[in-house]
Amino acid sequence: MTVHFIGAGPGAPDLITVRGQRLIARCPVCLYAGSLVPRDVIAHAPADARVLDTASMTLGAIIEEMTTAHDRGLDVARVHSGDPSIYGAIAEQIHRLDARSIPWEITPGVPAFSAAAAAIGRELTVPGVAQTVILTRTAMQATEMPPGEDLAEIGRSSATLAIHLSVRNLRHVCRVLGDIHGPDYPVVVVYRASWPDQRIIRGTLATIHRQVRAARITRTALILVGPAIGGADGCDSALYDPDHVHLLRPRRG
Repeated sequence: MTVHFIGAGPGAPDLITVRGQRLIARCPVCLYAGSLVPRDVIAHAPADARVLDTASMTLGAIIEEMTTAHDRGLDVARVHSGDPSIYGAIAEQIHRLDARSIPWEITPGVPAFSAAAAAIGRELTVPGVAQTVILTRTAMQATEMPPGEDLAEIGRSSATLAIHLSVRNLRHVCRVLGDIHGPDYPVVVVYRASWPDQRIIRGTLATIHRQVRAARITRTALILVGPAIGGADGCDSALYDPDHVHLLRPRRG
């Protein structure tokens, strides 16, 4: 018996991995985060599977379901949105499973920031513009950010920022980053990337809060910030430069 933490991808049912889909199809117990994972993603669960939406469940209740399945020798598909390694709240579940000697494995998924980048048609790491992507969030009612990870410190680089779980804190994001980069710094907010009702709002640190507020977006949105997001011109990658020599394209003559 194994608990399988499965990344469901950003929302579109066909963006789950083949491995994730096959695991759901063979697990007799399926626990999924229904507030973020559409029912179509778990449609492959066996007809007689125990399928539970965990959106209203406590951590203790979820672990008890896993424990009961373990006692009965039944594999569990624990389906999370995006990739479970990013704000997936799997660490707390894993600690409790380890304490009960219940085996588990992780199957990665397409993360929301990748789906958002695809939706807006941008490379997040443009040579000469940005070669670093920082995944972060801000603190409101959730757990406080650890020391050294506040937005003012992280935002001082020109890296591409993918700010999760923060659209309700967008005014704060714009104020902090605006003090560093100025009002014209590019921002895109992607609501429910890859879902049928996906929305893309492009703006700057001076305008994006007003635009998002007008659109009445208050959750399930990712904030992308940085010059790469705005389409800043960079340089060509050396990888395909005819004068660049490497192992697979050695110097001739």
